Amino acid sequence: QVQLVESGGGLVQAGGSLRLSCAASGRTFSTYAMGWFRQAPGKEREFVARIDWSGGITYYADSVKGRFTISRDNAKNTVYLQMNSLKPDDTAVYYCAVPRSGGYLVGTSSSLYYYWGQGTQVTVSS
Repeated sequence: QVQLVESGGGLVQAGGSLRLSCAASGRTFSTYAMGWFRQAPGKEREFVARIDWSGGITYYADSVKGRFTISRDNAKNTVYLQMNSLKPDDTAVYYCAVPRSGGYLVGTSSSLYYYWGQGTQVTVSS
């Protein structure tokens, strides 16, 4: 049984920082790409960032580029999302995701991913 468990969300003031973690179990994910998505109330789920199997290739949505950093620790089967200079528009439930196969993905569609976590709430107050 594959499981992804996000943690690290919470309430933070604008300009603050949070670090999200996504712990994977049930499979060794060191050969898989991983991604972060978010969904705000009333909006569709949107791509945030992705990372290849090695951690050497990353890609970000324009809305978070320069403020968020995705990284991974394959020894711990964990991917991270460091979020700095947070804005109220960053308020959403954040999800990590893993494809069924593939160490490197092209594109930002959620349909590329097969396994999803339950999400962690991030709320940024103004």
